[in-house]
Amino acid sequence: MTTTHHATDETLMRYAAGTLSAAPAIVVKAHLARCPACRARVGEYEALGGALLEETEATQMSATALIDVLSMLDDEDAAPIAPPPLAPVELEGIRLPDALRGCDIGRWRWIGPGMKMSRVGVPQDPDANLILLKVAPGRALADHGHVGTEFTYIVSGSYTDRFGTFGPGDLAEMDEDVDHKPVVDNGADCICLAAMEGKMRFNNLIGRMLQPIFGI
Repeated sequence: MTTTHHATDETLMRYAAGTLSAAPAIVVKAHLARCPACRARVGEYEALGGALLEETEATQMSATALIDVLSMLDDEDAAPIAPPPLAPVELEGIRLPDALRGCDIGRWRWIGPGMKMSRVGVPQDPDANLILLKVAPGRALADHGHVGTEFTYIVSGSYTDRFGTFGPGDLAEMDEDVDHKPVVDNGADCICLAAMEGKMRFNNLIGRMLQPIFGI
């Protein structure tokens, strides 16, 4: 399925430069695995960064630098052993993006009728706000906005809001100026991977009451 919603150029530049924080970087990495167009853009930004690096003033190397590198090469003379194939990343039998490899994926927790959430721990950033959402067909998330930017990758299924329909492989970026109410399309659960630079801002009482409980 062709992706129709992509990361912004600013986000891809930050990803290529390594300045995107850990949780959003995982969401963007998941999107890149299914989006040749965004992968190509990242390649262009990385090449641009390499060209800029070549123009910077050289740094004096230590007197033992060459010896240190040669000793490392000597240690690698033995024939490399091919690593075993990696097991797929799954949660209760649901295949998840390889970008989540190494993360601590929690169990599904009920957060409302037809809705479950799994909190994802990011080893390199314990304070990261990264979650998986599973929402049943026909269900709508509460009308909400965002404090900071929310990055959402659609793993499977689809949802529709005022910005269009988002399906597998698509990436939605919603900043603090956006309010929306995603509704899951009929046919299958919608599973999303979402990273939030801040918290969700709910526009109804129930959402505001549940927010402290689930930390979103």
